[in-house]
Amino acid sequence: MSLPPSGIPADRLLVTVAPTGAETSKADCPQLPTTLEELVATAVECEAAGAAMIHVHIRDDEHAPTLDLGRLTETVAALKESTSLVVQLSTGGSVHDPLEQRLRVLDAQPDSCSLTMGTTNFGDDVFSNPWPFVCELYQLTQERGVVPEFELFDLGQVHALTRLLATYGLPAGGKVHCDLVMGVPGGMNGTADALVASVRDLPPEVTSWSATGIGRSTLPVALAALSKGGHLRVGMEDVLTLSRGVPVESNRQLVDRAVELGRVVQRTPMTPDEARTLLGIG
Repeated sequence: MSLPPSGIPADRLLVTVAPTGAETSKADCPQLPTTLEELVATAVECEAAGAAMIHVHIRDDEHAPTLDLGRLTETVAALKESTSLVVQLSTGGSVHDPLEQRLRVLDAQPDSCSLTMGTTNFGDDVFSNPWPFVCELYQLTQERGVVPEFELFDLGQVHALTRLLATYGLPAGGKVHCDLVMGVPGGMNGTADALVASVRDLPPEVTSWSATGIGRSTLPVALAALSKGGHLRVGMEDVLTLSRGVPVESNRQLVDRAVELGRVVQRTPMTPDEARTLLGIG
């Protein structure tokens, strides 16, 4: 059987879990995993449910977002000790983190990191990713051998990815994986039409892609992504309700739902080892 450019059979589904994020407070959502113990327990549960990669934000002792390098390094080590998941650190942090701290995330030696391809209005805030920062971060990932996941919040960022690859070449590992982040106030709509337009314009170097629907766009985006052969990112970073008035109690519920959606369209959850092949992680 011939394999697609990703090197993985087309019926496999990469499920990434994003369990915490930087926006929701522990006071507003006590079930949000913000301590290291809670995060590791969540990772173990989600791997058992079918997740193959975890997208990580961390919190301090007061449950506030932080990019403390010691905590990041401890978190990466604990997740690798307790699970086989691909560990991806956010280089976005919170919208208030300075650019130089976001570059130092790579010092924690994750398998992968997020790399957002441009500045985005993020609700009432601004998620700053100026072009020189994007280029510097990308070149650091190449030097360190950290595989980036390119996060695309709008169609302009899709085109920026084409420009980046043309200028600096392929990432570490030689594969190009991106995530369409949809439904953020200020970014592209969380609709099938927006997803189709974005996928249409992905550069030819892209070997795999996933999609994330924020809030009430979670299910429409997931269904559209599956219909186009994409992968899924789910988690309490992105949505806090299962349906109107029904709160999410654990990240495992969201992974379970993604796996079930995949089963309906005859997609089998990818193992962490398969995810490493997909992403080009040695």
